[in-house]
Amino acid sequence: MDAHFDDHLEDALSEHRAVENLAQSLQTLIKSGEAKLPPMVVSALHGELLGHPLHPILVHLPLGGWMIAGWLDFAPQPNNADPEGTARAADLALTLGTLGAVGTLASGWTDWSTTRAQARRTGVIHGLLNETAFILSGTSILLRRRGHRRLGKALSGTGLVLALAGGFLGGQLVYRHGLGVYQTMARPQS
Repeated sequence: MDAHFDDHLEDALSEHRAVENLAQSLQTLIKSGEAKLPPMVVSALHGELLGHPLHPILVHLPLGGWMIAGWLDFAPQPNNADPEGTARAADLALTLGTLGAVGTLASGWTDWSTTRAQARRTGVIHGLLNETAFILSGTSILLRRRGHRRLGKALSGTGLVLALAGGFLGGQLVYRHGLGVYQTMARPQS
C-alpha cells in the first residue's frame, strides 16, 4: 500500500535521532511525574473512568476557543460591528480555550507516555507544538490585558497555526498509529 502525502510529511518530521532522544528523555520525565500521582488521577487522565480516552474529548475546548478568538481577531467585521465588544468576545474565547488546554495537555501527555517508536516521536512533536500554542495563548491574554493588543493577537494567531499543525499530527497518531484506540488502556471484554 502506498503511503499518502500526510504519512510522508510525518516521516520527514519525526524520523530523526534528535527527536527520538528528546522523546526518550521527556517520556522518562513524564513517567517519573506520573509515578508521584495517585493511580486514580493517572487512570482519570487516560479516560479509564469513562471507558474512552479523555484527550480527544477535551481537545475541542482549546481548539474551539482559539479558533473563535482567531476569527474574531482577524476576520473582517461588518461596518456596524462593535469593535470593543468583538475584542472582549475574542479575549473571552481565547481565555476559555487556554484554560481548557490545561486538562487537554495533561491527558495528552499521559496518553503519550505509553507510546513507542514513531508514535512516540510524532507525539512529542504534536505535544510540543500544542504546549507552545498554549504558552503563546497565555502570553497573548496577558499582553491584551496590558494594552498590547496587536502583539497579543499576533501571538495567539501564531499559537492557533501551531495548534492546527499539532492537530494534523494528532490525526496521524490516531489514524496511522492507532493511539487512543485502546492502545493506552485495556480493551473492555464483550
